[in-house]
Amino acid sequence: MDFNLSEEHLAVMAAARDFAQNELLPGVIERDTAQSFDPGLIRKMGDLGFLGMMIDPQYGGGGMDTLSYVIAMEEISKIDASAGVLMSVNNSLVCWGLQHYGSDAQKQKYLPSLATGQMIGAFCLSEPEAGSDATSQHTLAEDKGDHYLINGTKNWITSGSSSSVCLVVAQTYPDKKHKGINVFIVEKGWEGFSVGKKEDKMGIRASDTNTLMFSDVKVPKENRIGDDGSGFKFAMTTLNGGRIGIAAQALGIATGAYELSLKYSKERKTFGKPISEHQAIQFKLAEMATKIEAARLLVYKAARLKDAGKDYIQAAAMAKLYASDVAMWVTTEAVQIHGGYGYVKEYHVERMMRDAKITQIYEGTSEIQKLVIARELLK
Repeated sequence: MDFNLSEEHLAVMAAARDFAQNELLPGVIERDTAQSFDPGLIRKMGDLGFLGMMIDPQYGGGGMDTLSYVIAMEEISKIDASAGVLMSVNNSLVCWGLQHYGSDAQKQKYLPSLATGQMIGAFCLSEPEAGSDATSQHTLAEDKGDHYLINGTKNWITSGSSSSVCLVVAQTYPDKKHKGINVFIVEKGWEGFSVGKKEDKMGIRASDTNTLMFSDVKVPKENRIGDDGSGFKFAMTTLNGGRIGIAAQALGIATGAYELSLKYSKERKTFGKPISEHQAIQFKLAEMATKIEAARLLVYKAARLKDAGKDYIQAAAMAKLYASDVAMWVTTEAVQIHGGYGYVKEYHVERMMRDAKITQIYEGTSEIQKLVIARELLK
């Protein structure tokens, strides 16, 4: 196994790091406090290619591999996990799903704007009674011949208010259960489509999360993605890839907190010497670095399997499960190393601890990941 990164991958890392340090770091605390993300930063992310990294260049994307994507995700999430989750949803769920399952007309119409940040996409699967159980869709899409009428509610939607295009999972044939589900491209501004209140979240506060409501929303037949009844397969396949992105985000949060802790331990003095010289702190730093390196190898393995066209379901679930747990543990230890300073916003780690928690929840909780892994093991 080759552990070396190519020159292209190193260039992606350098570009993402430069953007994160110079563009995202200034104002990251203020964005968290205000619960808003600067639209100008979204456009800069698009201009630099971070919103459509794996999309074919003919549609305005970067044509890069999954490993390049997770490398960039880690660097950006080190600084701002809200930017990371926006990038993750747009790349892994919306753009990737459209490129692999959309028609030529759908790709031509939507991908160029999504890949360049002129538009942001949202993935609408979760409902009040259908989160991890994606088969229990209560949002209905009634076939009216040349169009569908969509009625229902979606909640916990990342980029719910800032997105221009939504991929909406809905049930067309309730008697067929998961085989009756479809996915539709729905544009903001269509009659009957409304955005509910923004959730006041513990973490990733600069990323908008909303409830979306659909009341007799008329969707053209050509906006259905894939064959009739193929929506469940679309959702599950897309989520498998999405787990790699979330694992990379968790990895970035953990790495960012570790790097701040390492730096602080060399500057902060107690009992006449830097705290890095105390064995208790050294043990914490050593365990942080080891867990992060193990998480990175799991994330890279999942990305490489996906790029090789091999089965990556188990690897993606393992990476997401482990990296998210590492992010939560490392950020908690980072606050502990910083002591009282770790409890205030100025030192960043308290935000990282709040941001880390969501990585254990979205794209399926830790328990869901264990079920996915067990299912793959028992095949």
